[in-house]
Amino acid sequence: MDWEHLRYFAAVGQHGSLSAAARVLQVEHSTVARRIQALEKSLGQPLFTRTPGGLRPSEAGRALLPAVQAMAEAARGIERSADQAATSAEGPSGLVRVGTTEGLGTALLAGKLAALTCRHAQLSVDLLALPRLLHLSRREADIVISLERPKRGSVIVSRLADYDLYLYGEREYLARRPLVRETADLRHHAFVHYVDDLLFTKELQLIEGLFQPQRYAFRSTSITAQYEAVRAGAGLGVLPAFLADRDPRLARVHQPQARFTRTFWMSMPQEAQSVPRIQAVWRWLKDTLREEAHRLQPHRS
Repeated sequence: MDWEHLRYFAAVGQHGSLSAAARVLQVEHSTVARRIQALEKSLGQPLFTRTPGGLRPSEAGRALLPAVQAMAEAARGIERSADQAATSAEGPSGLVRVGTTEGLGTALLAGKLAALTCRHAQLSVDLLALPRLLHLSRREADIVISLERPKRGSVIVSRLADYDLYLYGEREYLARRPLVRETADLRHHAFVHYVDDLLFTKELQLIEGLFQPQRYAFRSTSITAQYEAVRAGAGLGVLPAFLADRDPRLARVHQPQARFTRTFWMSMPQEAQSVPRIQAVWRWLKDTLREEAHRLQPHRS
């Protein structure tokens, strides 16, 4: 009997549908269906019945499922033991996918994660620095850093760090425009911001709480693109301090209300806490963000 067929059977039995099992196994829906059909053919009987709530094990499926689940758990235990042995002997090994916001990923983490893989020759990292939400339930990443605390699912969540954003302008642009002493003075300026209907989190609705521009000179789903637009003199934009403070071409607009604080939350599936390579990167991320506190919140340093 093919163990791969049994592994797919256990996933469908646990999650209740072909599509849910496919997401967990990171394969196509049709692949799961073929595996189940092949197993049913080899056993000569159906293993699931279709109901309005999804797939439920048949009588034969219920008899088989506990033994297969025990085999699957034993296999995971062997993998964890091998992973732990490799980690203790050579440091973390294997692939870890880290999903994060675009600005944090590109400006602060990319180089440091690359250096981490140089120190641990057996470790590989996929950095998913995307301007959208990533879903642990779909196994899009092993660790996700987001701006909103996950409220659902079997996940481990940690408050990673707070960071500050300010209103910035390019120095020559600011020299040509009236000085901003109070909020009303912002009417003399153009603005750079996100594309409203494509904004992936309410935590980035920033300018509207400060001022209602008549128009935006430039908008983008990418914070990196907004940063470049502000550098080019297109207008004022709210940017993370860890991204903009390092650029001598930019200056903060010293308007009392033009500082915003947001929080990075880090999460991983509960089962990942027993995977050494994921735990190693999780701890490294916490240590790294703690060390970078002076860049994340420079007004406190």
